[in-house]
Amino acid sequence: MGSGKSRKGEKLGELEQANRLLENFSRIAATINAPRLSFERRIQRVLEIILDYLGAAHGSIMMREGRGKRLTVRAASRRELIGCRQSLGTDSVASWVARHREPLYVPDIENDPRFARRATGSQYRKNSLLSAPIIHRDRVVGIINVTDKIGEHDLLPEDIGRLLEFGSVILALLVQQDLQQQLQRQRDILRQRNRELQRQQQMRAELSRLLVHDLKGPLSEVVANLDILSYSLEGESAEFLESAQVACNKAVRMVSNLGTIDKIEDGGFKLIPEQVDPAMLVKESLSDIKGMAAIRGISLKLMLPQLSPEVIRVDRVLILRVLQNLLTNALGHSPAATEISFGYRLDQEGQALEFFVQDQGPGIPPEKLPTIFEKYSRISERQDALVGSGLGLYFAKLAVELHGGTIGATSRPDQGSRFYFFLPVS
Repeated sequence: MGSGKSRKGEKLGELEQANRLLENFSRIAATINAPRLSFERRIQRVLEIILDYLGAAHGSIMMREGRGKRLTVRAASRRELIGCRQSLGTDSVASWVARHREPLYVPDIENDPRFARRATGSQYRKNSLLSAPIIHRDRVVGIINVTDKIGEHDLLPEDIGRLLEFGSVILALLVQQDLQQQLQRQRDILRQRNRELQRQQQMRAELSRLLVHDLKGPLSEVVANLDILSYSLEGESAEFLESAQVACNKAVRMVSNLGTIDKIEDGGFKLIPEQVDPAMLVKESLSDIKGMAAIRGISLKLMLPQLSPEVIRVDRVLILRVLQNLLTNALGHSPAATEISFGYRLDQEGQALEFFVQDQGPGIPPEKLPTIFEKYSRISERQDALVGSGLGLYFAKLAVELHGGTIGATSRPDQGSRFYFFLPVS
């Protein structure tokens, strides 16, 4: 009968111990997940919970730092010890545990020859102590130390098992802290890169504004002088003059594109919409390249629909520059004795006009097709007076999208390219 009561009492004691362990795990989990607590406050609270559970007065949690060559106290019952360091080469208990990668129970520190320095001048009331490693990925990352059992009894070997049970919980806190530090470092790097990117963008924008300001005046003067000369030259000289006019007009458009791109990207560009005859718009865009097309032996085929809206509401200057960019681009990549088809048509739903430019050039390499409308992207590496810097198509994309339209291109090797864009009719 007595033995039955004894076994029942043992089971109740084990159940009570298990409940206390779960309760303390819950307290530690709440501490780890406390959003407003710093790492130092969290690890200190975790140590206090462990000491309370084991009924000990003193203890510490040490982290392995300095490329694993030293231990640093991160939490301690004696606050003056926090921040203290010791080399793994010393004969301390914690260093021994870190080197041997196993827990240690010392019943009497004063009579243990391994730790003579630890015993001398000890400030602790009792001689027994526990020390257990915190292991992550087969590596000791920290040490838990406990001493000075409260009450008449001293620490026992079985307390090591209880201490080890908290190692995984502390490890969760350390892993969480490591992840937070990595995340913070990545955020700092991103912020630094963003600041540098913004600085470079500001420098490029300022350079663009200076270039536009410094080039507009001289280019306009050259264009005006060439226009005056065109009335007095004939024959071969007139052809050279016409080439010069085309090149200067292209330079003027490039400068204008540069200035407009900056304004659109900054959100400071405002459309000036007006009622425009699409047929007149496409005819006007051809005027700049007729001479150069004739010199290169390239024919221009204008294709206008029989039925289409009489007018569309767009920013005439902006869309005219889009058309001129696409035509100049086609001319720059077209071989002699080929044809460029150009025009517009109403889409099947009658909701948009499709403007298109079709050439018979070498086509666009498939790997470059997805990126041709990106800033500074170039279709060809060939240097030519009509092959630009990669801003023309990017400008066209921005301008068309600013109107609520879409732009695209199709191409096959050695079968030419077709550029097109849609603009809403209403």
